Amino acid sequence: MEQEQEMSLETIEDVQRAMFAQDYIADRGLATAVFLALKQRKPLLLEGEPGVGKTEVARVLAALLDTHLIRLQCYEGIDVNTAVYEWNYTRQMLHIRLMEAGGSGQQEELKQIFGPDFLLQRPLLQAIDPTNEKAPVLLIDELDRSDEEFEAYLLELLSDFQITIPEIGTIRAKEPPFVILTSNRTREIHDALRRRCLYYWIDFPTLEKEYAIILARMPGIPERLAKQVCTFVRELRSVDLYKAPGVAETLDWISSLLALKQMDLVEGPVRDSLGALLKYQDDILKVGGSDLGKLIQKVRGAS
Repeated sequence: MEQEQEMSLETIEDVQRAMFAQDYIADRGLATAVFLALKQRKPLLLEGEPGVGKTEVARVLAALLDTHLIRLQCYEGIDVNTAVYEWNYTRQMLHIRLMEAGGSGQQEELKQIFGPDFLLQRPLLQAIDPTNEKAPVLLIDELDRSDEEFEAYLLELLSDFQITIPEIGTIRAKEPPFVILTSNRTREIHDALRRRCLYYWIDFPTLEKEYAIILARMPGIPERLAKQVCTFVRELRSVDLYKAPGVAETLDWISSLLALKQMDLVEGPVRDSLGALLKYQDDILKVGGSDLGKLIQKVRGAS
């Protein structure tokens, strides 16, 4: 199975076609980055605005490789217990009480309760578990939300794909996972980690690409509505908004318009449904102001 999959991803064009088959429209630059990550087994760091499809790359890659996707969602204050492992304290205490009741010695108890049977694997440890039948895809999502201490901890994993647990020893992956890291660039990722990764910036799509994405993800959608929405969203991205809409928001908005039985952009339903496209009240007020009707007329005229 692995050989067949490998043969089908022998070129950049193969990767591009395979991603398209998963309804992901990848330009050649992104397909090249994914291809090199597969061939060189190097982590791939994807940066870009929220909603441009960074996380989706990992899901698509797991589907292409027919393997598990293991996701670690980063956040401020994330620590080893959440990301790597922790001990099952409840089970350990129960085991100690059972052993005390049976008259077992303290040394034997300590040896048993700090063994693999009492270890709770978190995403990073799951990804390098030597018992994995196939190398999984490890998604370390929104790394920029974590702190620099956690980022430094990742260096051992990304360098040697091993984790040291004091009570057990060093656990190494038999086959390294395929690693995708994402960042919204709310802070800079350290150079030491960047050096261990391939890199690609995913920008907002062109009008033509976003239109192709909509048709791929929403078969049967009225083409006129799709063109109008893409043009409208492109216009908004040129406005000084707190958070420009990403592709995910574009798809959500189209779904909302269809739920409202709209086949064209009409001012009333557009204004009512802006909350599906824009996620901050200041942005909604700015876009929904007196110029909204003119913008819709411009968009309808261009479609």
